This record gives sequence, C-alpha cells and structure tokens, in this order.
Amino acid sequence: MYTIQVVGVRNTTTAFPIHGTDTYWAQFDEISKYNVSLNYFEKLWLAWYTYMQNDVLATGIMSFVMHEAVYFGRSLPWIIIDFIPYFRKWKIQEHKLPTAKEQWQCASLVLLSHFTVELPQIWLFHPAAQFFGLSTSVPFPPAWKILLQIAIFFVAEDAWHYWSHRAMHEYKFLYKNIHKIHHQYSAPFGLAAEYASPIEVMMLGLGTVAPPIVWCAITGDLHILTMYLWIVFRLFQAIDAHSGYEFPWSLHHFLPFWAGAEHHDVHHEKFVGNYASSFRWWDYWCETESGTEAFKNKRRQKVQQQLSGNASKKEL
Repeated sequence: MYTIQVVGVRNTTTAFPIHGTDTYWAQFDEISKYNVSLNYFEKLWLAWYTYMQNDVLATGIMSFVMHEAVYFGRSLPWIIIDFIPYFRKWKIQEHKLPTAKEQWQCASLVLLSHFTVELPQIWLFHPAAQFFGLSTSVPFPPAWKILLQIAIFFVAEDAWHYWSHRAMHEYKFLYKNIHKIHHQYSAPFGLAAEYASPIEVMMLGLGTVAPPIVWCAITGDLHILTMYLWIVFRLFQAIDAHSGYEFPWSLHHFLPFWAGAEHHDVHHEKFVGNYASSFRWWDYWCETESGTEAFKNKRRQKVQQQLSGNASKKEL
C-alpha cells in the first residue's frame, strides 16, 4: 500500500510512492491534493506513470492501446459509410465497394501485423527515444511547440514515404516481394491503410518513428505527448487517404497541397504515380502526378508553353 509524496523539479512534477495507495485512482487523488497547478489531464498522466512505476511498461501499454483504439476507431465510420447508399455519390470508385468478408479479412491481417510487427517497435521506442532525452514529465509542453514539431514530422515523413514508396513501384523485385500485397485492393477502404507486408510496415513505419527520434537526438527537446498526438494525426491521415471518399469538405479543397483520398485512390486504381502520403509537392516536383486533375494540369502547362512559343515567334 502506498501514498504519494510529490516533488517539483525545474517545472516538472515527480511522484514517489509511499505507504497508503495501491490503485490508479488512489494515486490520482493523492497527486491532485499536492499538484493543484496541474490540469486534469496532466494529473491523469502523472498518476499513470506513478502507478506503473516503470516508464517503459507505462509508455508501451499506453502507446499500443492508443494505436489500436485510434486505428480501428477511425476506421469504423468508413466501414459504416460503405453500407449506407446515401454516401455513394461521394465514392471515388463508386462501383467498387468492399464486402463484409473483405473487411474482416483485412482487419484480421492488420491486427496480426499490429501484434507481431508494430508492438515490438512501439515497445522499443521509449528506451530508444529516452536515450536522447525524451520527456514524460508534467506539465505538458506548450501547444505551439507541439504543433510546430508535428508539422516538421509531417514534412519529414512525407519525403521518406514518397521516395521509399516510389522505389517499391519502380523496382520490380521490391514491388513483387514487398509492396504487392498492399495493392490487393484496387479500390482502397479505411481499414486497408496498414494492410501490408511486415517488411513494408517496418519500412514505411520508419518514416513515422525516425523523425521524432532524430529530432530528439538533435535538440534534446521532445515530449512523449507530442509523439502520441503525431501518431494520432498520422493514423487519421493514412486511414482517410484510404477511405475511398471525396467530399466537398475534404481537406485538400481548403489546403490545395494536401493529398487526401482523391490523390491516393488514383494510385491504387492506376498502380502508378501519386506516391506521397500527406502532401502533393513531391509528386508535382518530380512529375509523378497521376489522375484526371494531373492530366488537366499537364495539358494546361502544355497549352501555355505552346502559347508562349507562338508569342515568341511573332515577336521575331
């Protein structure tokens, strides 16, 4: 049985168990008494790490549970939408709907991959990042810092994803032996975001995990909460990109450089081009855009070049 003795060090709060409390909520109550400056979520956070008394175990359990809850929780609305005829008008490939059997088979393989491939990576992340100065303390970092770091991670992951994904298409050996399984569904759906071979899961997953670790190694400034929020945003992006639906309120209508479902759905349909994950700039710069909009843009550029050429001839 333990109670909590709380000590503040450099704007962080540390809890040491002593006699009197042996449940999570008892820890929370004691922490709340001595840490009135912390907000409710910071108290929940500190109580969890205090209760577990093992940072690696506490982070590992929380990370994996969060990953599964977000992945399947975000996929669920798309599963429901696939069975509602009203939404067909926004389905990009409207005549290709996943069956219940396909959804189940996909979920089974993804779940197996999560336990056998992603769980070890999640478990090893904490000691690897902590070696470079990862913080798990409270209070949490300011919102501006969290958002800035997540933006940097998005840009870095997108670059990694573009070039590694493109390589898996341009080199037949990589496509046949690694990437082909992900293209089993020519009309993707939300659950299929992480439907891939173990090697691909590790390869593309490196683009998600490595930038925060490198950032932490260089700056020594990274909180595990930032990592959690980054993973949540990245999962939302990947699942939505595989949803197969293009709505008038889809993000890329407001942020033209955002990729989204329209961008990635064409990749699955055509098996070529549109290799980036979050943004459109790499495909634009490297001329690997695919689909109707890309064709229109290329045609528009060609017409403009012809007009410029004709104008130059007239001047001569």
